[in-house]
Amino acid sequence: MTERSDPRRTWVWFTALRVGIFAVVLAVLLLVLPVAPWISTVLAAVIAFCISFIFLNKPRAELSRQLADRRSGRRPATPTDDDAEDAAVGETRG
Repeated sequence: MTERSDPRRTWVWFTALRVGIFAVVLAVLLLVLPVAPWISTVLAAVIAFCISFIFLNKPRAELSRQLADRRSGRRPATPTDDDAEDAAVGETRG
């Protein structure tokens, strides 16, 4: 059985990484390239996308799995209170 992380934590972590990559790349481009800021911003977005696509495969796959689970209506792997209550009621009924 695989360990599944909290969906909110995965989303926040992945988003923070992508924004951080973009910010670092943008800062470097603004300091290094003598071009208009909007050109540096577009270049930073493209470069940050490429970096995140190559190096953030695991978080992206986890987010993809979470989206697929949510869309298909599958229940999470961890039991909820409702599951525990249903099991307790089922045991008392025989």
